Amino acid sequence: MGLKEQTAGTIKWNLVDKVVTQLLYALTGIVLARQLSTEDFGLVGAALVVQAFALMFVDSGFASALLQRKNPDERDYSTVFWFNMGVSAGLYVLLWFAAPLVAWWFHSDELVPLCRVMFLSLPLNALGIVQQNRLVKRMNVRPVAVSNVLALSAGSVAGIAMALTVANAWSIVVQTLVNTAGRSLVLWIWTRWRPSACFSWSVLRSYFKVGSGVMAQSFLNNVFLNVYGIFIGNRVGMVSLGLYSQADKWSKMIYTSVMSTLTTSFLPALAEVRDDYSRLMRVVSKMNRFSSYVVFIAMGGIIIVAEPLFHLLFGVKWDASIVLFQLLLLRGIFTTFTSLFSNYILAMGNSRMLVITELVRDGVALAALVACFPVLGWSRPDRPVYGLELMLYGQLAAAVFMWFFSLYVAARSVGSTVWRFLFQTLGSLLPASVALAAAWQVSVFFSAEPLLALVSAAGTGLSVYLLINLRSSVQQDLFSGCKRNQN
Repeated sequence: MGLKEQTAGTIKWNLVDKVVTQLLYALTGIVLARQLSTEDFGLVGAALVVQAFALMFVDSGFASALLQRKNPDERDYSTVFWFNMGVSAGLYVLLWFAAPLVAWWFHSDELVPLCRVMFLSLPLNALGIVQQNRLVKRMNVRPVAVSNVLALSAGSVAGIAMALTVANAWSIVVQTLVNTAGRSLVLWIWTRWRPSACFSWSVLRSYFKVGSGVMAQSFLNNVFLNVYGIFIGNRVGMVSLGLYSQADKWSKMIYTSVMSTLTTSFLPALAEVRDDYSRLMRVVSKMNRFSSYVVFIAMGGIIIVAEPLFHLLFGVKWDASIVLFQLLLLRGIFTTFTSLFSNYILAMGNSRMLVITELVRDGVALAALVACFPVLGWSRPDRPVYGLELMLYGQLAAAVFMWFFSLYVAARSVGSTVWRFLFQTLGSLLPASVALAAAWQVSVFFSAEPLLALVSAAGTGLSVYLLINLRSSVQQDLFSGCKRNQN
């Protein structure tokens, strides 16, 4: 099977994975959002902020370094596996003792037992990292998709069952642990790979250059994504953190799925062609144009229908989160492209520039956050999270700046030009804008009926977009690839 067919198959199974898992996440999230309070989501959001940083150290970037190496052997995989397990166990012990500090920062003693149980997901997650890496390396993502779906199904059942009985933050903790454990278990059963009793410091050092760069990028990325929760919880309280966490969760669910699909589908292909300039240019061009074709219409469409979507799913309970969701998703459009450009830099082996790019992004985002920090607690009678809105407008401006900066760095890294990258990545902006304008008009017309507004706006926007792109080579290639996979 050629690289093009492998990539098409990888995209297909990644899409299956993301669609099914996000549907399961959505169904579970709807039930939990209706059953639990905003404070419950604030408590879990505080624990997840800490966990996100810990998960980054569990892998330390070595899984990405394994993907970059052309022919890793048994010693490579076993060394990385034992490293992951050792770090995850050590972090869990450290965080068990640090739980009271987390509770002190967020002004809630309830976080102590909750964190100590939630952080068990660290070693459970570490069990499956190398197994997944081996499958992705072979561009065989079908088992990964199956493991995600099965584990999430089990976690969803456990979380919903607990929410319907006790209805508190522990429902989400149980869901997380069952999901993480189930996923690692299925991967172990499917791959049949077992680590050997060997560990090599020389192997670990050989991965350090790329791994340390990826870990630094991951650390800075986690700062970028989670620093807001740290300050909101400390400054404004659990209720506001719950409102923000709900908006952040649903927006991340969307744009991280898009980023993950693009990254997992294209990064192995980039590694294969990086030494062939003409093929590299063709692959990068297709990635840019395909990303543009998908990102603007998909994420922009959800921004348009955010209000009827929230009302249909949650009623009016989470209305204060709608504007936060829209702003986070708008920022997510630029974050998605920034992530794509970072993968170009990574594929070219330029980990130093990757770290510099992340430092610039975090510096700009932190400056915007500091500027808005005094207004975080502001509110109005009709806008209870007005201060958070102002903070997100500042973050949106920072994301736009970072999008252009990373575009410039990525274009230079692959030997292209800024104008070519701009043309490729913005190519679908105008057609998407026309389609979204039509969808918005329909949504406003049927605003009294959330379900009708949602369905009619989505159908109108998609139809207009497909018609405008009838002659688009990206759309034609996408449909042709789907037909080949069906046959």
